[in-house]
Amino acid sequence: MNWTGYISLATLATIKFMFSAIPGPALGLNYVETVISIFVGAVISAAFFFFSAEYFMQRAQKKRIKLMQEAHKNGETIAQKRVFSRMNKGVVRLKLRFGKIGICFWAPFLLSVPVGSIIVAKFYGKYSFTFLYVILGMLINSLLTSFIVYVFV
Repeated sequence: MNWTGYISLATLATIKFMFSAIPGPALGLNYVETVISIFVGAVISAAFFFFSAEYFMQRAQKKRIKLMQEAHKNGETIAQKRVFSRMNKGVVRLKLRFGKIGICFWAPFLLSVPVGSIIVAKFYGKYSFTFLYVILGMLINSLLTSFIVYVFV
């Protein structure tokens, strides 16, 4: 058992899931070990950020309000946060095109697990089975990315 390889892949998958299968063959892991390692790491990260998304969103809002109050007190002006940024447009386009299941499957994969899980929780956190869709999407994505790495690389 290569515990260093398992932990390395799981740690990499907690942050950037898309590229986490690439080091698998170099670490001496087989296909199944790679899939399980990256899947476990991604699910742990997704669970943490999905269920604590409300806290992170409230924290960001409080920070923005505090910065605006300090700037107003000092007589400064702070540029407003861009509403129509490239990332926001992409997320909304993904939401409109693929819907709930598309966001649950692809946001954690394409963006990153923390950001994608927070976005999924923001849009669909009130619906039942949302986190189950995220887990299912991570399982499918881990199978596919590991397959691509082990067959084509």
